Amino acid sequence: MCSSDLVSARREFACWHFTVSDNGVGIPQQHLAEVFNLFKRLHGQDVPGTGLGLSICQRIMERLGGRIWVESEESHGSTFHFTIPYDQSTEAPNEAA
Repeated sequence: MCSSDLVSARREFACWHFTVSDNGVGIPQQHLAEVFNLFKRLHGQDVPGTGLGLSICQRIMERLGGRIWVESEESHGSTFHFTIPYDQSTEAPNEAA
């Protein structure tokens, strides 16, 4: 496992599970599913951005056979999770076998 306060990665079954956390303003529960929509911006024009980043991330994860989701609490930051399958056939052979 590789980790820090904000980013971690661990192997789970046939995928890598990454988490990326922040200590920002958080996302209201009623908007969690919407943050991956094209051009969705929860903070209006006050915060820079186009509303494309998370939508692009979701499409990349889908094409790789993984998934992405977010857990958040308003005023307490957010944790984004994503999984990427790994090809077990590319691993080095087990020397004990």
